[in-house]
Amino acid sequence: MGKKAVIIVTATAVCAAAAVLVVRHRMRSSGRWARASAIIKELEEKCGTPTGKLRQVADAMAVEMHAGLASEGGSKLKMIISYVDNLPTGNEKGLFYALDLGGTNFRVLRVQLGGKGRGIISQEFTEVSIPENLMVGTSDALFDYIAAELAKFVAKEGQDYQLPPGRQRELGFTFSFPVLQSSINSGTLIKWTKGFSIDDAVGQDVVAELSKAIERTGLDMRVSALVNDTVGTLAGGRYVNQDVVVAVILGTGTNAAYVERAHAIPKWHGLLPKSGEMVVNMEWGNFKSAHLPLTEYDHSLDTESLNRGDQIFEKIISGMYLGEIVRRVLCRIAEEASLFGDTVPPKLKVPFILRTPDMSAMHHDASSDLRVVREKLKNVLEISNTSLKVRKVIVELCNIVATRGARLAAAGVLGVLKKLGRDAVKDGENQKTVVALDGGLYEHYTEYSKCMENTLRELLGEEVAETIVIEHSNDGSGIGAALLAASHSQYLGIDES
Repeated sequence: MGKKAVIIVTATAVCAAAAVLVVRHRMRSSGRWARASAIIKELEEKCGTPTGKLRQVADAMAVEMHAGLASEGGSKLKMIISYVDNLPTGNEKGLFYALDLGGTNFRVLRVQLGGKGRGIISQEFTEVSIPENLMVGTSDALFDYIAAELAKFVAKEGQDYQLPPGRQRELGFTFSFPVLQSSINSGTLIKWTKGFSIDDAVGQDVVAELSKAIERTGLDMRVSALVNDTVGTLAGGRYVNQDVVVAVILGTGTNAAYVERAHAIPKWHGLLPKSGEMVVNMEWGNFKSAHLPLTEYDHSLDTESLNRGDQIFEKIISGMYLGEIVRRVLCRIAEEASLFGDTVPPKLKVPFILRTPDMSAMHHDASSDLRVVREKLKNVLEISNTSLKVRKVIVELCNIVATRGARLAAAGVLGVLKKLGRDAVKDGENQKTVVALDGGLYEHYTEYSKCMENTLRELLGEEVAETIVIEHSNDGSGIGAALLAASHSQYLGIDES
């Protein structure tokens, strides 16, 4: 055999080997995609929220609400009595302050209320970050720091903000940590969250601690109302619209509050308030039901969390967790279907690295080549050179997880409306029900909020849906606290003129 023949045979062998490799690669590739598709299909099935299931969730929510109102510890829903029995009417007048402490920053606000028909004349605020050492120091050190900033804010006021002689400044205090409230302006700290750990404050009345610190600065100011951020949102919504009866926060965390008839709270043993109403802080993030569509990813997330077994509803519908669920699913696809090559990208293994704002940006990507998805994968997870097919998978995952969360949030709202008897149209009644909604997830994740509102309409039916309105109540936790200071002022009934 000549040299030429050998070369031809060798070339043929090389081509044959290459063809085998291509076939194997295709088979491996199609096997990989089949595995990836199977994981996504299984996720979609387990996250399924058909209308029937959502109705079961809503019914379970209403049942748990009844149980939580009947007795302390009677339900996973705490149904906390807020002691807010006077919501703003729109007639409040005068100068009021708010302190909004909910994390590593706090805000101080000043609101000038004009009285009937005039609304908020002016508002100003300042935001202050809390030094890390004060988050783990002493109660006095933290509250002295806050009171000093409050005094600084007041010291900068001009002539427009002078109070009538003998008047004390009044403050609404939004304190977004677990508190056992005993009156409108007192409450005992149960435990710290969000990176705070100040042992000598636990078990203390946070209003008393703040009041002592305010006194030490020489500032003449009274804390008129201690409020949870959801209750503040309800107050802010009610000030603008008297038909607001429910408030929901869909942000990093989630919660709901609503106006209950005082006689419908069996665990309330005090005198019934004159208004006949009481705002109840549901703490609905802790809702749990066999009807919730949970997956293996939710179970592992819960098992590895600091509050295992708690906040199950929050862990599937709120902004803190949605991106993390997507990351966990991606991790499994990367492991079992080699979505990003033979090894799992190291960054993909980092818990909570994929934040919900990143997920939202990818879900909303309308470009033909999904370049936002590509950039997010590259910048957040250090995954480069992804195919369009891979990027489409990621958008699909975001959609499945966000849709489940949004539809369950709608079912939660339906549960509250059921408890209030506002899930049906009554003959001869022209009743409007307004739900005040706030939180970054609702405000910025458009696909989520749109899906939530459409689902609520689907569950209620067109006729009832016409009577239910969702309104964005921006910054309820701050302004709402100032408004509650006004509606619970020590000077109520005194002529303001």
